[in-house]
Amino acid sequence: MAGKAQPASPIGADAVSALLSVTGLSVRFRMRQGRHIHAVTEVSFDLAAGECLALVGESGCGKSVLAAALLGLLPGNAQVRGAALLPQGPDLLSADETTMAKAVRGRQVGLVPQSPAAHLTPVRTVRAQLEETVRELTGVRRAEARTAALEAAERAAFPADHLDRHPHQLSGGLAQRAATALALVGDAPLLIADEPTTGLDRDLVEHTVDELRRHAEDGRGLLMITHDLAAAERIADRVAVMYAGRVVEIASAADFFGPPGPRHPYARGLLNALPEREFTPIPGNPPELGALPDGCAFAPRCTRVAKACRTDTPALVEGTACHFPLERTAPAGAGAGATAGMTGPRVGGGGPR
Repeated sequence: MAGKAQPASPIGADAVSALLSVTGLSVRFRMRQGRHIHAVTEVSFDLAAGECLALVGESGCGKSVLAAALLGLLPGNAQVRGAALLPQGPDLLSADETTMAKAVRGRQVGLVPQSPAAHLTPVRTVRAQLEETVRELTGVRRAEARTAALEAAERAAFPADHLDRHPHQLSGGLAQRAATALALVGDAPLLIADEPTTGLDRDLVEHTVDELRRHAEDGRGLLMITHDLAAAERIADRVAVMYAGRVVEIASAADFFGPPGPRHPYARGLLNALPEREFTPIPGNPPELGALPDGCAFAPRCTRVAKACRTDTPALVEGTACHFPLERTAPAGAGAGATAGMTGPRVGGGGPR
C-alpha cells in the first residue's frame, strides 16, 4: 500500500514500556474491478501495562477491522501495512498463522469477540470449552482446569447452572458472557474486547466492564472497542475516537468526558448525542469507506467546515486530527457537556464557515 505521509509516532505510553505499540496500521480490502476499501488508515497508539484504552466510534468506522488485524483474523483480500509490537513477541501484523495460533492468540492476546456465536464451538458445552482452553493454555491438570473454568464463568457473570449447555441453547447475552469467560480464562497479558457489552442489560454491562477493568491490573492491558460511551467512561484511562478509518482524537478519559471535553467536532458530537447530554444527533451519515472524500472525511457533516477541510487531510497533532479543533479550556463553571470556543486554523484556506 502506498502512503502519502510517514506514520505518526505512537501516542500514549512510552514505546519502550508499552504493552502494545501500534505504528502506522493501515488495512484496505481489494474488491472487484480494482476497487479498494480503506477500512483503517495510519493508526498509531501505545497501550501501557495496567491501562485501559477505549476505542470508540460509529458502526463501520474500522474499529473491529483494527482488532481483527491485530489478531491475524482478516480475510484473504485484506492488505495490511504498519507494525504492532508486543514486548516479547512477534510483530502481530507480519506474523504467520502458525505463530499467531500457537504463540499469540489466547496466550499473549485474548479476545472477547463481537460475534460470540462464531467463536464458540457448537458441539461442545461451555464447561468443556472453558476447561479445554485452560488446559491448552496453561497445561494444568483436569481438577485445576475445572476450578479455573468455574472462576472464569463467575467473573463473566455466566450462571454455573448453564455451563453444561451448548452454544445454540444460549441467548445472545449468555453467549456474550460465555465468550467473555473464554477470553478471561487464560489471563493473557493483553485483552482485546470487541463490543463486550452487546446484548447485556445495564447491570450486567457494569459487571462485565468492571471485570474487564480488573483484568488490566497486575500489569495487564485492555483495549476495549465499543460504541457504549457510558461503559468507556466507567473504566477507560484514555479514549481514542475513530472516524472513517482514522483516529481523529485520543485523550485522557478525564479530559474527554469532563471539562474541557473533546477537541474534535466529531468526538464532541458523539458526546452531545447522548440522552444525558444535549441529545443532539450528528447531522448526515458517515462516508462509505470505499468512496472517501478528499480532505477531512468529517467535513461534509461538520458545521465548522472551511476550504482547507475539503482539500487537506488533517494530521493528528497533540491528540487531535482537525484543522479547527475546539479549545482545551471550558468556560468557568461549565459542565462536561459545555461547548467551548474554537482555535484558529492549523493550515491555510480560510476560517471556519
